[in-house]
Amino acid sequence: MRSTGQRSGAAVLGLLVDRIAAEPPERVHPVAAFGKLMTRLEQLIWADRRLPGVAYTVTGVAIGATAGILQRSTASAVALTAAGRELRSVAMGIAGRLEAGDLDAARAELPRLVGRDPSELDESGVAAAVIESVAENSVDAVFAPVFWAIVAGAPGATAYRAVNTMDAMVGRRDERYRNFGWTAARLDDVANYMPARLFAALVAALRPRQARAIWTAIRRDAVAHPSPNAGVAEAAVAAALGRELGGPLRYGPRQENRPRLGVGPRPAASDIETAVRLASQAELLLAAVVAVTWFVAHRGRALTDRS
Repeated sequence: MRSTGQRSGAAVLGLLVDRIAAEPPERVHPVAAFGKLMTRLEQLIWADRRLPGVAYTVTGVAIGATAGILQRSTASAVALTAAGRELRSVAMGIAGRLEAGDLDAARAELPRLVGRDPSELDESGVAAAVIESVAENSVDAVFAPVFWAIVAGAPGATAYRAVNTMDAMVGRRDERYRNFGWTAARLDDVANYMPARLFAALVAALRPRQARAIWTAIRRDAVAHPSPNAGVAEAAVAAALGRELGGPLRYGPRQENRPRLGVGPRPAASDIETAVRLASQAELLLAAVVAVTWFVAHRGRALTDRS
């Protein structure tokens, strides 16, 4: 069985691969294949009750963990389950459309990042949605896969990605999924609890002058967010940028009054690049912290072997 130090080193390698290499095409991407499989399972067992949702979630976690066991390589599992490069690329693409004055194109691109209705968003609304997604998905697509890879190796990373994918598919609080998706949503909350707070801590470390404002925003604003983890990540980024995020949004016919996060003006298109740069720096700092963990463990083992 691999040690934590070995898993840490492999996780860093996988993260670096994700930063360098593009995502596989959707037609051959394992996460996309998993999503199709779980859609079929949902069609077979869906009912407006929690028990079928438990069966759905347990099956998905088992499939995810089994994929990691068969894969065996923690580095390749992280490379496939992390998606920081793609997240930042899509965000910068939308920023470019906004800065070129093409609001319609930016709105059309936004569903690649968020599920909210973009049709009535102005430039600032699109920018806020992108920045919120960069914050939340830096946890989902970078910090959490690395965290669970260190905890449990390849099965940890792939089981986490299964949980997060199921939450995206059935974890919504609408009429169809309020009961069926409850288990997947709550398990995703648990799985992201520590990674979200690690992300916030590293954002504060990168912006020491805003550190007090970051922790104030998390304590004051994040608690009102419907997600115990997205609220932490979004509040941290809002305070680091000196911008206000959150507020009312629409998912199709459903209106949500999200809390205001942070203090300052509403974001502009130019703030997207700042948020993307901050998320990239946080990822690199995470890699550095994990690499130090690997080095300390490696040195400690070498000293023990010599004695």
